[in-house]
Amino acid sequence: MTKTMQVEIVSAEAEIFSGEAKQFTATGLLGGLGIYPGHTQLLTALKPGPVRFIKADDEEEVLYVSGGILEVQPDCVTLLADTAIRAVDLDEAAAAEAKQRAQQALHDKQTDIDYAKATVELAQAAAQLQAIAKLKKKATGKR
Repeated sequence: MTKTMQVEIVSAEAEIFSGEAKQFTATGLLGGLGIYPGHTQLLTALKPGPVRFIKADDEEEVLYVSGGILEVQPDCVTLLADTAIRAVDLDEAAAAEAKQRAQQALHDKQTDIDYAKATVELAQAAAQLQAIAKLKKKATGKR
C-alpha cells in the first residue's frame, strides 16, 4: 500500500480540497517545495503560482493560488490560500490580457500608475498562465 498524507486546501471563500494525496508541490518564498508523506515539519509563505498534488487514486490536480501559508506535518499538509482556483476554471484569455495590461502599465512612463499594484497584477497573471500551462502539459501526458 502506498503511503499518503491528508491534504487540506482552504481559501478565504471556500474549502477547495480535503483528502489523501501521495505528493504535493508548491512554490514557497525561497523556491519550489516537494512534499511527500513523512515530510519534516515546515511552515512557509507561498508565492502566487501553481500548486500540484497527486491524489491517492493517482489523479493529478492543479490549482492556482495567489499566495498564502503552507503548514506541513509528517502526515498532513494544510494550505491556507488568499485565493485558490482550480486550473481548469482559469480563463487563459483573461489572464493573458491582464498580464499584457500590467506590462503596458509598467512600461508606459506617461501615465500615473501604482507600480506596486501593477507589479502584483503582473505576477498574479503570470502565475495563472503558469498554472494553465501545467494543466495543458498534464492533458497531453507530459510532466
